[in-house]
Amino acid sequence: MLTLIVLSACTKLEIDDSNHFDNNGRDLTAQKREQLYLEEQLPPGLPYPAPEFQQGLQQQIHYLNKIKEQDYQLENLHFSKASLVAVTNEISQWLQDPRYTPQLTAHQIAGQDQRGNVQITGYYVPILSVRHTPDDEYRFPLYKKPRSPIWPQDKPLPSREEIDFEGALDGMGLELAYTNSLIDNFFLHVQGSGVVEYEDGQKRLLSWGGVNGHSYRSLGKELIERDEIEKSKMSAQAIRQWLADHPERQREIMSTNPSYLFFSEGPTSPVGAANLPLTPRYSIAVDPNVIPLGSILLGKLPKLDDQGNLIGHAFHLLLAQDKGGAIKGPGHIDWYQGIGAEAKVLAGQLKHFGSVWLLLPSQNTVLQSL
Repeated sequence: MLTLIVLSACTKLEIDDSNHFDNNGRDLTAQKREQLYLEEQLPPGLPYPAPEFQQGLQQQIHYLNKIKEQDYQLENLHFSKASLVAVTNEISQWLQDPRYTPQLTAHQIAGQDQRGNVQITGYYVPILSVRHTPDDEYRFPLYKKPRSPIWPQDKPLPSREEIDFEGALDGMGLELAYTNSLIDNFFLHVQGSGVVEYEDGQKRLLSWGGVNGHSYRSLGKELIERDEIEKSKMSAQAIRQWLADHPERQREIMSTNPSYLFFSEGPTSPVGAANLPLTPRYSIAVDPNVIPLGSILLGKLPKLDDQGNLIGHAFHLLLAQDKGGAIKGPGHIDWYQGIGAEAKVLAGQLKHFGSVWLLLPSQNTVLQSL
């Protein structure tokens, strides 16, 4: 029996004011459309991916094989899981023989502004120095999620302010590790996972382990609205530097985002919400309400110089394998950049607009809704 998933319509709002800055890559001349997806011609010749894409594609196939049969209705598109499987087969055949032309159609997502502009941000997996037990320097805990009987099932979980600044979870045995920076903890929450290295040299991956159920609020947007950081200069590095420069205001600003992420000790490779190892530069986090996990997409993505300035766009294949609390609606995807310092810089610079197409088979497995 097929499960029908009816997905919500896209928002009618233009982009948030915090995303208006010079050379942001947004195409203001694009025609508005009423539908979530617009079928278009594939660009001539798909961009041939790097070898690591093949491994990510195999993980995608594994995910699709294990999930149940279901139908997806994304406003004006109606298709089944079989369509997503067919796309992986077409891409696999093309990778084996580049002379083969994949039988695919491209459906551009409308974006928040309904002009096809999608904001492309980046995320990465940091490496943090931690301790098993707290001391005078390493005193900021990373928690696993409270569960019954430690925390009553029907009792709301505390906010970020209550956890980080009021000790709401102290003494419950939920600590996985201790860091020397509450700012590092905050950004680890934003990234969703990270590698930690203990004082004895042991390394572990902390993966997404649930959230407290409070709404997500962007610190970048908060700091722009308070005229603390200019829109054109906003980046993860800028937020981090502002917090470091204003220790007396960390509680005030960080608590404006009450959402809090918990961790679990995971496998050796970073995994996304689809429980798949993430592939640097190919895995993306999406809102599954508008882009199903297991999809393959074509992106026209921002190209940046060493200073983070937009110098153009390039086509790139993408694998929808993750989701995030800040990724809501059709106007935003998060592009996974990898592990460590270089990935941190790349992820922190990305904030520009591009275009994204959902790839579906050209056969009649895709039905336009009435």
